[in-house]
Amino acid sequence: MAAVLETVMERSPKWDELEDSLPASLTVTRTSERDIKQRHLIVSVDSERVATLLFGDSVTRDLEAGPHRLRVSNTLVWKTVEFTLRPGEQAYFEAISRSGFGTYPMLFVLGVAPLYVSVNRMN
Repeated sequence: MAAVLETVMERSPKWDELEDSLPASLTVTRTSERDIKQRHLIVSVDSERVATLLFGDSVTRDLEAGPHRLRVSNTLVWKTVEFTLRPGEQAYFEAISRSGFGTYPMLFVLGVAPLYVSVNRMN
């Protein structure tokens, strides 16, 4: 019986190898109550455009383990976040289109104003 068990264990993949082969994933949401709920946000990962988010939207992508760069832009202002994923890890980020210093006075005087972008890691 022990010989059969040893044969099965030799043929089965090692747990470390299985864990290293699991994909990592990234989820970016736009659901914050601080969001001004105007305009779209463009989400790029490692210089590849992956989504355009309106308020209430989210996007999930599988990625290889290792270092990555998340960039969120409203076409005027952008934020870039660098992060590293381990095999099987799930990273969650919240993208926010928000008002900033001078937004409302400029809107009142000029009729237009800049909106800013924030990106927060949620886990």
